Amino acid sequence: MTDANSAPKMAVMKTRPEFLRTASARRQTAPAFLLQARDRKDGDPKIQVGFTASKKTGNSVVRSRAKRRLREAARAVLLPKGQPGWDYVLVARPGATVTRLFTDLLADLETALAKVHEARK
Repeated sequence: MTDANSAPKMAVMKTRPEFLRTASARRQTAPAFLLQARDRKDGDPKIQVGFTASKKTGNSVVRSRAKRRLREAARAVLLPKGQPGWDYVLVARPGATVTRLFTDLLADLETALAKVHEARK
């Protein structure tokens, strides 16, 4: 059992510059989304996460559903397995984010996260 104070906090990105800084860093594709990640190197242990779905994803109802699914996946995977001090952006893919089984979506996020954090050669 972990102490609630030792677990990293998760904050949601809201400003365009935050998204742009993360977009220029590491990327990992997955069947249902694109994961962008960067180490902030600012000493703040919180995990920042952003969600985006372009109009290519579908109408507003479909985009909202895609972002809700990505938010829930981030809550389930990024909090326990994300690195403190990192920013993550999950970009929805047209069709795939909404139609993929949620268990597969979680597995995709775990795999993408592991690949982003594996040692660079």
